[in-house]
Amino acid sequence: MSKSTTHFGSRQVSEEDKATLVRGVFDSVVDKYDLMNDLMSLGSHRLWKSFVVRTSGVHEGNRVLDVAAGSGDLATQFARKVGPNGAVILTDINASMLQKGRKRMVDQGLVGNVYYVQADAERLPFTDNYFDCICIGFGLRNVTRQERALASMFACLRPGGRLMVLEFSKPTSKILASIYDIYSFGALPKLGRLVAKDEASYKYLIESIRQQPTQDELQATMEQVGFERVGFNNLAGGIVAVHTGYKF
Repeated sequence: MSKSTTHFGSRQVSEEDKATLVRGVFDSVVDKYDLMNDLMSLGSHRLWKSFVVRTSGVHEGNRVLDVAAGSGDLATQFARKVGPNGAVILTDINASMLQKGRKRMVDQGLVGNVYYVQADAERLPFTDNYFDCICIGFGLRNVTRQERALASMFACLRPGGRLMVLEFSKPTSKILASIYDIYSFGALPKLGRLVAKDEASYKYLIESIRQQPTQDELQATMEQVGFERVGFNNLAGGIVAVHTGYKF
């Protein structure tokens, strides 16, 4: 019986193997992860994440889930918003990334309202109808079955809750797309080799961006799993998009 396959960058791999391969990538890049994010985006990723938090509607006392939380950039901002009466839970399938996020947040004094759970985005181990807001930043494209992950997030949201997906997307201009391709495939793997000593992992991360669904395709998938009033905001000319959907 043939195994189902999916993309791992430009390669086709079995669905069973993808999570292990992705875990290996992030184990490899964890030490230089934050530095590389700053270098690759020229610091813009911080502005994109701040946009997510500003437009999230999250306030004092809310419960927020940060899926594929990585080193905790989004969770850090949300923890300050929800205050001592709220809660932020960071999840990541990768233990080394979750540990990095925990260390950063403890170093900043963010304790007491922050919790950490190693979990697969496709099978989130939380009570249904619990969170006021769920976010996933630059993690959806690494999930093997995106529709399952979105459905799992939908189940965890309370009625009236909001999902926010920050992810690389498709440039709206052909000229920008051409420039972006030259920069991505020409400069970024070399930067990975020089700074992170890992060209292969950054080559995968660039290839995975090209496999990500378009803005309209992701919107349609979110609607299929039950989200309503789904829309998106293009940032940086569509290089990045923030998709928002509600559970009613």
